[in-house]
Amino acid sequence: MVANELTVAVLGPGGVGGLLAALLSRAGHRVICLAGDETATVLRENGLQVRSGRFGDFTARVEADTELREPVDACLITVKHTALDASLGRVPAAVLGDGLVVPFLNGVEHPAALRLRYRPDRVAPAVIRVESTRVAPGVIEHGSPFAEIDLTGDPVPRGRLDTLAAALDDAGPDAGVLDDETTALWAKMSFLAPLALLTTRYGLSLGDVRTTHRDELTALVTETAAISRACGGPGGPAQALARYDAFPPGMKSSMQRDAEAGRALELDAIGGALLRAAEHHGVPAPVTARVVRELTGTGGSGGETPE
Repeated sequence: MVANELTVAVLGPGGVGGLLAALLSRAGHRVICLAGDETATVLRENGLQVRSGRFGDFTARVEADTELREPVDACLITVKHTALDASLGRVPAAVLGDGLVVPFLNGVEHPAALRLRYRPDRVAPAVIRVESTRVAPGVIEHGSPFAEIDLTGDPVPRGRLDTLAAALDDAGPDAGVLDDETTALWAKMSFLAPLALLTTRYGLSLGDVRTTHRDELTALVTETAAISRACGGPGGPAQALARYDAFPPGMKSSMQRDAEAGRALELDAIGGALLRAAEHHGVPAPVTARVVRELTGTGGSGGETPE
């Protein structure tokens, strides 16, 4: 038992969701993982096994079900965007009630969609910086030396955000609350989109992209920054390039890993959303449009079985 023990549901206990579920459980919180029958059975029998240089190797016991059947303090949405619509049936709005909906999703369009389904003042978008992979049901490999979380949500009561951020921070990741939702979402989009699009387009790690395709990376970063500024977000191309240069050369994007595994890509949630925002605000984005066009037809659309 811990002070301010929370009951947290995790929809999609994959690389991100599985890591957070395990860490919260180890810290003493009640965790209910929501997944398909096979994964739920594995989790009930074996728990979540984590291998991490930062957090250590450990097994955490969690509850598991195919659907949320009682109210919780928060439900972390950690499925891929391609599986979102199919997965949300596991979280009935009437059952969730007053609980926070915390999407750890790529892109910038999902908060508005979730607010049509759940209480608008309980949807709290989150941004996570981590490299974590589900290598088998219930088995998570956390490969990055960092795990950083920003919680936000303009209409959400600040006390609710602070309580969840404190629980996550105590469990291991560096977690905090940002005041401006638009800034938080576009800060991630500005970094993620060029990385995801180019590593996937060329099948190369970040180190190879930032050397072999430097001009193209610079152009994508510049276009994305301009779109971000038009949407009210941050827009510093030089800062984004400096961050890429500071990351390990072997880093891969999650979209690239999906492509390598033959899974559906989050191309519409990332590249598509970027182009829709550019069109809406009249911002030219020819390089982005070309790369998205070249990626279309390589698994960039379509469904995916939810975890």
